[in-house]
Amino acid sequence: MQAKCPGTGQDDRSEERVTFDQRELRNALGRFATGVTIVTTMTDDGPLGITANSFASVSLDPALVLWSPARKSARFPAFEAADYFAIHILAADQRDLSERFARSGDAFHDLDFGRGLGDAPLLDGCAARFECKHAAGHDGGDHLIVVGEVQRIQEADRAPLIYHRGAYAGLA
Repeated sequence: MQAKCPGTGQDDRSEERVTFDQRELRNALGRFATGVTIVTTMTDDGPLGITANSFASVSLDPALVLWSPARKSARFPAFEAADYFAIHILAADQRDLSERFARSGDAFHDLDFGRGLGDAPLLDGCAARFECKHAAGHDGGDHLIVVGEVQRIQEADRAPLIYHRGAYAGLA
């Protein structure tokens, strides 16, 4: 008997895998659409930022969010040590900004930005922004789970930039 996908009435003809490789895992995880964020912090060497889609709310009271930088990233040590950081939920028209911060190099070169708590760089035009104080770090395998206590927020009535199945997408 075929299982039904909950709420769809359609047969679940997907293949259940007991063993899988990293590519298969990434492909399956890619079925979950995420927003796109840029996380920024200030370092002794100047502003630093990174594109990340590993962002989630944790708690409303206290106000906590999380994100997860990869340990293999050259930017990892700075974010692991950051006392303050800002998480920017990108708007649908900010794909170029996402790509800029996904590459290595100085993404802040010739870029206007403000300064927030702990001197964290603040980007304009985002759908939302969270200024955070580092609350906790937890082992997450090849990533670190960074929990931030939200100190200030800003939001705008803008559609978010979406990432799904390895590509940027829009809301239908």
